[in-house]
Amino acid sequence: MHALLTRTVAAATLALALLAAPAFAQTIKPAPLTILISIDGFRADYLQRGVTPNLAALGADGVRAKAMRPSFPSLTFPNHYTLVTGLRPDHSGVVDNDMEDPRKPGVKFSMGRVEVSHDPFWWDQAEPLWVTAEKAGVRTATMFWPGSDLPIHGVQPHDWKMYDKRVSADQRVDQVLSWLDRPAAERPRFVTLYFDEVDSNGHSAGPDSPEVNAALARTDAAVGRLVAGLKARRLFAESDLVIVADHGMAATSADRTTYLEDLLPLADLHVVGLGAEAAVGAAPGHEDEVGRALLGPHPHMTCWRKQDVPRRFHYGSNPRVPPYVCLAETGWLIEGAKGWPVKKGGHGFDPYDPLMGALFVAHGPAFRKGAVLPVFDNVDVYPLLAGLVGIDPLPNEGNLSDLESALTP
Repeated sequence: MHALLTRTVAAATLALALLAAPAFAQTIKPAPLTILISIDGFRADYLQRGVTPNLAALGADGVRAKAMRPSFPSLTFPNHYTLVTGLRPDHSGVVDNDMEDPRKPGVKFSMGRVEVSHDPFWWDQAEPLWVTAEKAGVRTATMFWPGSDLPIHGVQPHDWKMYDKRVSADQRVDQVLSWLDRPAAERPRFVTLYFDEVDSNGHSAGPDSPEVNAALARTDAAVGRLVAGLKARRLFAESDLVIVADHGMAATSADRTTYLEDLLPLADLHVVGLGAEAAVGAAPGHEDEVGRALLGPHPHMTCWRKQDVPRRFHYGSNPRVPPYVCLAETGWLIEGAKGWPVKKGGHGFDPYDPLMGALFVAHGPAFRKGAVLPVFDNVDVYPLLAGLVGIDPLPNEGNLSDLESALTP
């Protein structure tokens, strides 16, 4: 069984070679410094709220997109890995925030279980850009990017930090700047930086709350701190900044929740993950009951067998995807039993819904001034980054031509 699953994943990955475009790396003049910034949960239209002047200025003097479409499921870990591998979650192996693998029975990966999530086993179906860069002799540094605080294919960034939510946005920026204070020969050429406060407040208070606006302003100030630090070090003019989000955010409530216990006994289910998107299987011997209960019509939820997930989601072939995938109507949630607290904001919904649209802003010598991109898929960011860093991308699902109008000739 282990060998069969390994061959299945390898075959799927090999098929992606047809999507590779090595010429991508030669279409962009590499900059001395590329910084990839993620603002978790920054919905694309947040940029229009008037509380993020630093980001707005970078977009006006560089490039912004109407939105960047996340990959399915529109969750944090899968989309952060997609951004740095160019592979959709079904092909990168990070198929969900919570997942299981038939090769590790009884073990569940989740964001909060560090003892499991830091096992390279869960990440090694793909290779993130910092690993490829380090192999090519390009020094990298990562500040809290998911997957960067463990070795993947035996390689880690030259500089990295173990994720700690208590580290403030300003402290994260100051750490990056301290890495850039080194002599040019010892300075990283590719840096990632991650902020989480916008997402946290979106969940706890809702996307339209004063708390989210305050978090946006604080994160924007941290971006301004980074820009000022780059200017003080005379690095800003030669740095390409790519600022993204992993997904958007929609308002949710307990009044808009589908409870699986209303459909069948929970003991009949094997639940892997719940929320906007539910990943479930059947308890042994209850396969028929689960199929009948889930696959029937529901007012605010649609379920599919994994092999029948709509093709536009590019999802369902990885062995880590459980037998059934359910998707809530945007703004609704899928939970098991009543009585658990329900957050005021969520994501994981249909990536084609504008509420899931993510931020994209880019600035630097590689980018035109004042360009506005139409909506594009987030897999395109990876070949862009590879070109900026000056390395050949691995086989991926991105298409740099989608971003061609944003690049300087």
